[in-house]
Order: sequence, then structure tokens, then C-alpha cells
Amino acid sequence: MPNQLETPSQQKGCVLLAGPTASGKSALAIAIAKEFDGVVINGDSMQVYSGLRVITARPSEEEEAECPHKLYGVLEPDDFCSAARWRDMALAEIEAARAAGKLPIICGGTGLYFEILTKGIAEVPAISDEVRDGLRELQRKEGNQVIYDRLMEKDPEMAAKLNLGDSQRLLRALEVVEETGVPLGEWHKKAPEGPVLEGPRLWLALLPDRAWLYERCERRLDWMVDDGAAIEEVAEVLKHNLDPELPAMKALGVPEIRAFLEGELTKEEAKDRIKLLTRRYAKRQMTWVRNKMTEAKISSAQDLESLKAEFFPFIRQFLLTTQE
Repeated sequence: MPNQLETPSQQKGCVLLAGPTASGKSALAIAIAKEFDGVVINGDSMQVYSGLRVITARPSEEEEAECPHKLYGVLEPDDFCSAARWRDMALAEIEAARAAGKLPIICGGTGLYFEILTKGIAEVPAISDEVRDGLRELQRKEGNQVIYDRLMEKDPEMAAKLNLGDSQRLLRALEVVEETGVPLGEWHKKAPEGPVLEGPRLWLALLPDRAWLYERCERRLDWMVDDGAAIEEVAEVLKHNLDPELPAMKALGVPEIRAFLEGELTKEEAKDRIKLLTRRYAKRQMTWVRNKMTEAKISSAQDLESLKAEFFPFIRQFLLTTQE
């Protein structure tokens, strides 16, 4: 039974659970929610989209049924979820959970989401459809080189930080300077704006052994592809002829499976490429945890029972100290 430590009017705390892909965050978040009457709120930039449950390693339907889950699969793949948009949705779900007397548990591996939720971000004005669609069409017809060249003319400092393969970041930097006349780097230097998470917060992080994590990532990817589920769901999404520059179409594994389906890669080549990209992604996530989550209770445990034994007393004490 959940520990009813607080009445609905008294719930003020929030748990922020971060860590690299395949580290066991989702299972731990569910365990915390079941033990402490919580709501799991998605903090992953790709799991917010529907239609890609398998390839984004979103919790299964059975797992989501074990406790309340919010912001999972709530946007269509043709939508665009900025960090600021996610922040606003997450704050609304946190407030709803608190109002119901439940413990909000933000679970994910997107460091930027945790940053903007707790510290704010310099808000860049909205980009008009005319500018965004025009640049995407230009990129689709003529490739990244023309985007890079135009960015070099208008924002050479940002262009120097990017390479020709950074399709999404090149496009983002160019659309900002085209729309506003101000380089993206200048916007980033402005003081953080927008609402941020208020109230007591408890930072938790998973930081397992790297070799163990890489092996786990590869086993999971083998299952996703060899079972056929990841290929089938990507094929289904591709039927809608979505812009390949959309965030959902850039999800880890989607471009590679697309290349396999279109005959550009063999299945093994696609798997090998996804595994390489996954290892690089996991490494970046672990670096973020080490550098940014200095306030966190960190565990390197590799099984759920050990994680529960480490974290549950810590969470219980946190909830006791946040009671009114």
C-alpha cells in the first residue's frame, strides 16, 4: 500500500529522477509511485510522441497501467515539442498531482528538460510558420550545405560550433536569426525567463557501470529490432510521409530503421549504427548527470531491489521533512 504521508493539501515535494538510457529509470519511477502514492511524469523528449513506444523505450501499456503516467505519447509525431512547451505541460501536471495529494515524479534522460524546469531558460520568440516551413523546404531540396552557408553569413559564431551533419541544430540556429535578426547565442546569454518548479525537490540519479550499461543497451536494441516491433512501428509512422526533420523523425534509431526499410542499409548495419549512436548518447547523459546533478542522491546499483533499498529511506525522509 502507498505510504499516505501527507493529505492532499499538504503535498509540496517533487522527485526528479534522471539517468542514462537503459539504466532502469522507468522501473524505479513506477516502484516509487506505487510505494509513495505518486504520479510519473515524462521527462524524455522523444517519449512525449505517440507511435514510437518501442524504439524510444517508452514504458509498456502494462507498466503504464501500474500507476498514473503523464505526458507519455501525448503529441503526434508531426508535432513540435520545444523544451519550453514541455516545461509548461510538466508544471501543469505537477500542480495537478500536488492538488490531488500525490507525489510528482519527473522521470527522464533529457538534461535540458530538467534544466529549464528548475532554472528557466532564455525565451526565444516563436518562429513563424512562413520562416520555419520555408527553411525546411530549402533544406529538403538543396541539403544542409545551403543552410550552413546561409548561417555562416548571418551567424558565423554559431555556424563555427556546428558541423554539416547537425541538420536540426543548423536549422534551428538559422530560423532564429532569420526570424529575429538576433543570433541564437545572444538569446542564450539573456537572463532565464519563464516559470520554474517551486517547492521542495529531491534529486535522484542513476549512474551505473558504463560497460554494464552499454551491454544492456545493446541487448535491448537486439530485442527491439530482431523481434520486429521497432521496425513495424517505424514503418507505420513513415506511411504518413512526415518531414524527416521533425524531432520525432530524429529519434534515436528512426533514421537508421528508415534507411533499412528503404534498402540503404542491411538490418545488421542499421543495428550496428544504432548501437554506436546509443553508446554515444548514454555517455553524454552520464556526463550530464556527473556535471549537473551535484545535489542528487546517486546510485550505481544495477537491479531494482537494490535501488529501492537505497532510495526509499531517502525519499521517505524527504517527504517527512516537507510536511507542513
